[in-house]
Amino acid sequence: MSAGVRRLDMHVDLAMALDPCAIFEAVVGQPDDWQRQLLESDSKRVLLCCSRQSGKSSVSAAIALRQAMFFPGSLILLVSPSLRQSSELFRKVAEYFHKLGGEAPEQESTLRLELKNGSRIIALPGSEATVRGYSGADLIVLDEAARIPDELLAALRPSIATKSDSARLIYLSTPWGRRGFFWDAWQNGAGWEKFEVPAGECPRITPEFLEQERHALGELVFRSEYLCEFLDPESQVIPSELIEAALSDEQPFDF
Repeated sequence: MSAGVRRLDMHVDLAMALDPCAIFEAVVGQPDDWQRQLLESDSKRVLLCCSRQSGKSSVSAAIALRQAMFFPGSLILLVSPSLRQSSELFRKVAEYFHKLGGEAPEQESTLRLELKNGSRIIALPGSEATVRGYSGADLIVLDEAARIPDELLAALRPSIATKSDSARLIYLSTPWGRRGFFWDAWQNGAGWEKFEVPAGECPRITPEFLEQERHALGELVFRSEYLCEFLDPESQVIPSELIEAALSDEQPFDF
């Protein structure tokens, strides 16, 4: 059920400051169990390996807006592989802000929202040139993280260097093969809180729709996009497990 739009007043504002789920509930509705767990989490490093249309963008947008509203002077960066994807996530944040009915922002454009408390939310396309130059980021939301090249991440991470103890990273994505930093962090990364949400756990996605998608997309794409499985690309002749075994000192490799 969709939530009604509420005007911010002193009592609502206080409730939203104290309750990390309040913004989401006000503009989206009741969160799923995993969304509530994420909203209430204080983890600084978060990985969301989630099905398409599971609500990962919605909950990330609510987290970004809460950071901006209740932590004055925050810098929030929204980064995606393309400008279109970054702008879509930013539109959710801006839509939620205006639904709450608070005071007008200090500045607003299609890719930037600056609040009167000095917080800034900036959407950036996934190119090394655009992410360089930002410093002191408090929150970085990386959308479609599995498709962002490693060199872009290397250019982006120094933006949290001066706030390494307090800055938060949220990487959200569907899988895209057994490669790249998202796959490596999901498999081997220490210190990350991980959320895996296949389509079957999303109450808004019906079994009938999933069966249609399985037939339309094919088994490999379907399992990646909806079942959160990290699969080898079809063009890879030797499976990743065999390659990893060949490179490992612990397991012998047998042809």
